[in-house]
Order: sequence, then structure tokens, then C-alpha cells
Amino acid sequence: MRHHGPGSARSVAAALAELQPDVVVIEGPPELDGLLDLAGHPDLVPPVAALAYAVDAPRRAAFYPLAEFSPEWVALRWALAHGVEVRFADLPAVHALAEPPDTAPDPAPDPAPDTAPDPAPAPAPEVAAASDPIGRLAEAAGYDDAERWWEDAVEHRASSTLERFAAIREAMAAVRESDGWADRDEENQRREAAMRRVLRACVKEGRERVAVVCGAYHAPALHPDAFPPAAHDNRLLARLPKTKVAVTWAPWTADRLAFASGYGAGVTSPGWYQHLFVTWQRAAMAGEPIPADPGDLVVAGWLTRVARALREEGLAAAPATVVEAARLAEALATVRGRPSVGLSELNDATEAVLCEGSSLPLQLVHRRLIVGEQLGRVPEETPMVPLARDLERQQRALRLKPSASATTVVLDLRKESQRERSLLLHRLRLLGIPWGEEGDAGRTTGTFKEAWTLQWDPEFAVALVEAGLHGTTVVGAAGALVAERARTATDLAALGALVEQCFVAELPEALDAVTEALSRQTAQQHDVLGLLEAIEPLARTRRYGDVRQADTSAVAAVLDTVIVRAAVDLRPGCASLDDDAADRMRRAIDGAQRGISLVGEEPAVWREALVAVAADDAVHGAVSGRVNRILLDLGVLDAEEIARRLSRRLSVGAAALAGAAWLDGFLDGDVILLLHDHDLLRLVDDWVSTVDDTTFEDLLPLLRRTFSRFPPPERRQLGTRLRRRDGVGPAQRSSAGAELDLERALPAVRRVAALLGVAAPSPGETP
Repeated sequence: MRHHGPGSARSVAAALAELQPDVVVIEGPPELDGLLDLAGHPDLVPPVAALAYAVDAPRRAAFYPLAEFSPEWVALRWALAHGVEVRFADLPAVHALAEPPDTAPDPAPDPAPDTAPDPAPAPAPEVAAASDPIGRLAEAAGYDDAERWWEDAVEHRASSTLERFAAIREAMAAVRESDGWADRDEENQRREAAMRRVLRACVKEGRERVAVVCGAYHAPALHPDAFPPAAHDNRLLARLPKTKVAVTWAPWTADRLAFASGYGAGVTSPGWYQHLFVTWQRAAMAGEPIPADPGDLVVAGWLTRVARALREEGLAAAPATVVEAARLAEALATVRGRPSVGLSELNDATEAVLCEGSSLPLQLVHRRLIVGEQLGRVPEETPMVPLARDLERQQRALRLKPSASATTVVLDLRKESQRERSLLLHRLRLLGIPWGEEGDAGRTTGTFKEAWTLQWDPEFAVALVEAGLHGTTVVGAAGALVAERARTATDLAALGALVEQCFVAELPEALDAVTEALSRQTAQQHDVLGLLEAIEPLARTRRYGDVRQADTSAVAAVLDTVIVRAAVDLRPGCASLDDDAADRMRRAIDGAQRGISLVGEEPAVWREALVAVAADDAVHGAVSGRVNRILLDLGVLDAEEIARRLSRRLSVGAAALAGAAWLDGFLDGDVILLLHDHDLLRLVDDWVSTVDDTTFEDLLPLLRRTFSRFPPPERRQLGTRLRRRDGVGPAQRSSAGAELDLERALPAVRRVAALLGVAAPSPGETP
């Protein structure tokens, strides 16, 4: 069969019903046999994934996803419903997840191509050739869609279902013989040897009818006629490395079944395949015949869903247009020689009729329909690490239901229940589980609101297992992990950010550990950048302690020390900076100034350090200009002094590029200063006007970057001022002294005089 193909799933169900096997063997590591007790549970709702991970190194893990339309899922549920034994056959996870010999610890897992959960590096040419054998057959037949070829070439044949699978096995045998990849790839040989070992055990037990549900590429190697001697397989499986593994069920999402997610055996349109399979299944349950052309069963239902989704987006989609789109899709299938309407015909018809020729509206519903937003569910009895169980309990208590689609929540920290939600989300982020991403809380300057965008990723299951090594509860694991990071951290800025994260996550014991590490590192820190970058997060922690009722006295003491150390080292640290280092220094000084302004009046030592940097002409222009602007805003320097310094920096004798860097730092933030200080605007305008052509070409990108930061209305207002030069100052443009054409001005002057009721000048008089 083909992994995650609705047509394959239908064929598997029909073949099992025709064969009535004694045992069903499904492709997958034999450790998954331990999950069969929950496989028939009504609360196990696909998409789900069987998760196998190394107990000592949970990062080495493999997912085995199953959707409702997956042939493996159909075979599993059929066997359970009919009381038939189920076994899994593949390379055991104890070998597949073991650390390879002579490698660094904890390498990335190297799971089977059809079970890999994460994007993998580009395969070698021979691996790529065998990664999608059905796709190769489809391409040879002139198809661009492997599932469509499977439908046309296999599903619509009138022969026995078992005969169809026999034909597919013959085709796969030809593919394997042509590329030879199966004989060259050791991993594939070991996997197939492990599968044959399970099949031999079934035959030895007296099983007469053994149904094997596997990827089509493996089928020729698993047929009894192609079995090599058992000794051959035993040699392939001898002396393989081992590790202790655990298995469980985990919820999965539709988008993680897609190729775009990096899943090796993914499909392009999980939502569409789900619609196909469910539609066929409902028809079968109702006893209705399924025609070769599923028009009424599939097309009308799909276009109805598309129209409903478009209307929910505020777009028009009348019932009459749905009928017209269905007719167009059927016509396109006929013209293209397709036996049935497929997704490509439906998309083209939707774009032409429902979207009036625009592809943009269709993109709005692509994720919801074509990919899908389903999130699976697992029973409460599913084996979980204690940390995952604690998270599940908190999710229920706080009414935070995991969802595959992005949802936004705004939390008011003054309310106990919503504050608890915030704490959970912050603690999970510390554990490397970014279930929520912070966003804009709206038009408020207070600190009592938080906005979060929540979206559950199935791979958080592995992160939970890994984080579970640090504790059995979310708060305990987060605190232990933070304390461990604090002990090993050498970056002062990272420790400052960690202080803030501990504060918002309310981890008092961890906060003490980080503060102690921060005090120790501060005494040893000689990098002024690290000191500067630590100020803002520490200041925010100190300033907003009242919101979360936290004791920040220890943080205040560390903050005072960091500010003094940064001020002492500021001027030497600003010497001999290149452009990149100057940009980082400017941002660090900006952040430090924001932090210091949060906690009250600037310390005298900090202000003196800024004055020294601003007066030093040897400091990089971007840093000097920014510091001068800070001092102007603080009232330490007046406009007259700033105009003098700007004039010196933009003088003819100074380098134009250095002057542009100073101006960029000085104007960073807003343009109000230039709009209201006419002398500064005149200086900048005259400087740009006197730059020679060659220098101006190098200068233009810098000036464009500087002024592009300002909002369009302010740029427009600035341009108007420069064109008119009204009230800009006593200086005038070189053309201002040109002679006026009084004769041309006389008619306008007479008209104005008539409107004002005064005597108009006579011809020959000066207006």
C-alpha cells in the first residue's frame, strides 16, 4: 500500500475482508505491540502517532503517525474489530534509536524514511530515487500526482482486490530491480530482515493466512517466494547497538502529515484525503454503491465546505456558484482525460468561479480545508511521563485546551485564574515547549495584561519527555532546569534575561539561584556589552515586581552594581568599533537607557559616562549620535550645543559617511526634532546639498535607511518643509536672490488688492 493514501486504505479494508487472515502484520517496530491494548479505545481518535523514544536520551525519538485514512490504521482497527491478532514488524526501536558507535552523544535520530518526524538532510541520489516508488510509477505513466495515479490505475480496476495488490508487488519488484537501491542500502536491508523474522515466526506458529500491511516498496522482499535463508537475515541483525526504549500514543495534527512539515512519508493535502475517505466510508456504511466517478459523493460536499469557509471569511459564495463550480470541475476532468474529479480540478474550478479568478481567497482556506486543522486525542489511560500528566491536569483545570489551529487569548493578571494561565505558559517556554507566543496586548501602557497566541505542536510530546528528566511537575521541572542553566551560564546578558523569565514564571527558588549566579558573574565580567544588555531585563524585573507581588530586593542590588560597572567601562568599550560592533553597542546603550529610566532617576555615574562618550569625536558616529540624542532628550544638552556638534560632524572637512552614521544615530526614533528645530533641519539640508556627486552615491543608501524609519505622514511633512524652507532660518537657497518678474506678478497683486479693498498699484509701480 501507499502510506497515508485514502485509496490504499479502501483497498486494504477490502483485501482484509476478502482474505480473512489469521494474523495481521503491520509495518512498525515490534515495541508498538505494547500499545495494542489502547488501540481499540474509543478515545483514541486520529490523527495520532505512536511515539518511541530512548529512555536515557528522549531526544532520540521516532513518530509513527496514523490518520483515519492511513492503511495501517484501517488494518489495525479492522483486526481489532474482528478479533484477529495484530503484530508489528520492522527494525526494533531498541536498535533504530540506539546511539551509533563512535559518535558524539545524543545525535539526531535516524529513523526509517517513512516514520521520520523531522526534516532530514537531502538524501543521496540513490536514496532519493527510492523514496517514492509509487511517484516514480506515476511519473512514468504521465501523472503529476501519485495518489491520482493510484486511484486511476488501481482503485478503478474491476478485478479482485488481492489481484490488484499482486500487480502492485510486481511493479515494485521492477522498480527495485531498476534502481538497485534496496540492495545497496544497509538500513533498508536490516529493516526488511527484521520484518521477515516476524513473518517466519508467524508461519512457524502455524498461521496459514498472514496479511502484511507495508509500504509498497517492501512488498517484493516480504513475499515468501523471495525469502533468503534465515541465516542471511540473522547476520544482518547481529551485533546491533541497543538502548532502552519506551512507547506511547501521542496526539498528532493534520498539518504534520503534510510534506511541507518535513515528514518523509507526508502527503500534500491531508484535509482533502480525510474528506475523500470519510465520504467513501459514510457511503459504505449506508450501503450505497461507490461509483468509479465519485462526483456526487465527493465533489458537491467538498465545494460546499469551500463555500462555507469563504463565507466565514466574509466573501460571497452563493449556492448557484457552487453548482457552476461542480460542473466546471467535471468538465476539466473530462478534458484532461481523468476518470474522476480530483483536487487539482476542484481548485481550478474554485478559483475560476467562487474566487472570480483570484487565487488569494483560496489561500485563506487552504490550511483549514486542504491541509486540515484536526488534532487527535488519546485516552487518559495512555502511558505518560509524570510531567506530561501534570500538564494535562493543569490544562483541564485552567480550561486551556490544546488546538492545532492558532488561537489568541488575552489574560488579565489581576485575576487569579488568568494569572495561573500566564504562569503555566511562561514555565512551559522555559522548558522548551513554546505552546504560547506572546503578542500585543492592545492599547494599554499597564503591565497587567498579556496576549498569547496558542498552537499545539505534536512534537511537544518529545519535549515533555525530555523535560521530565528535570522534574515530575511543570513548576518543579522549570525551576530545576533554570537552576542548572544558571550554574553553567557564562553570558551575563543571558543571565539577565533568565532573571526576568524566572520572575514572570514565579520561580522564587530558581530566581535566587540565578541572582546569585548573576552577582558572581557581574564581579568577573569585563565585557561592557554584556553588562549593558543585562540592565534592561533586570530593570523590568525590578520595576514590575508589584504586579506579581515578588520580592525584587536582591535583583535591585545586582542592578545597581551592573549599572556602575557598565558606566565605568562605557567609554573604553566604545573605542575602535567597526560598523557591526557600533550597531550592537548603540542598541545595547538604548536598551540600558530604557531600563534605567524605568527604575527612577539616572545615577550620576551613568549620566557622566554618557557625557564623556558624547563629547569624544573618536567614538563611532552611530554611537556618538545616539548618545547625544539621549542627552538632548534628558535635558543635559541644549539645542544650541547639539546644533554646534551637528555642524562640526557635518562640516566639509569631516568624512561624509561618518557624518551620515552620526546623523543616523541621532535621528533614531522620531523625526519630530527636525520638524520643530529649524536650525537642525537647515544644517542637515545644507550638508546634503553640498556633498559632491561621487560621495552622494555612497551616502544615499545610508540616508535612505535613516529616513525610511519615519512614518509616511512625517516624511511627507518633512519634504514639504524642505521644499518651501519657510521659517527654516535666515539662510536661503542660492536661487533666492534671483530677480523677480514684476510684470508677471502684477495681475495677481491687483487681484489680491481688489479682494482686500485697497488701491491696486498702477502700471509701472512696484507691487
